[in-house]
Amino acid sequence: MSDNSWKKRTGVVYSTDPDFKYTEYAEEEPETLEPGKQKLTVGIDRRNRSGKQVTLITGFVGREEDLAALGKMLKTKCGVGGSVKDGEILIQGDFRDKVTELLTAAGYKAKRGN
Repeated sequence: MSDNSWKKRTGVVYSTDPDFKYTEYAEEEPETLEPGKQKLTVGIDRRNRSGKQVTLITGFVGREEDLAALGKMLKTKCGVGGSVKDGEILIQGDFRDKVTELLTAAGYKAKRGN
């Protein structure tokens, strides 16, 4: 029963068929676009962070591994912490100008937001 765990299928109607096997449809991750075709926006966010500032990079199209690698590179170059969540890169502090320069140097189309 471990491969038919109920936690993965909340919201599914109960079946009385004893031979029923629930199948999941895995969503395909989009192919990572080359850096020249990426349109990234570098902004600042203060909401829900107790007044602290974070640099927010949005607009990445591609696999989660590639986004994590880009986030790691940016965090290393800026010398600060951060995270990669929900298709966005968060970098602690206000590094909009520096991140925009780093992304442009890496070949991405990056523009500075708010």
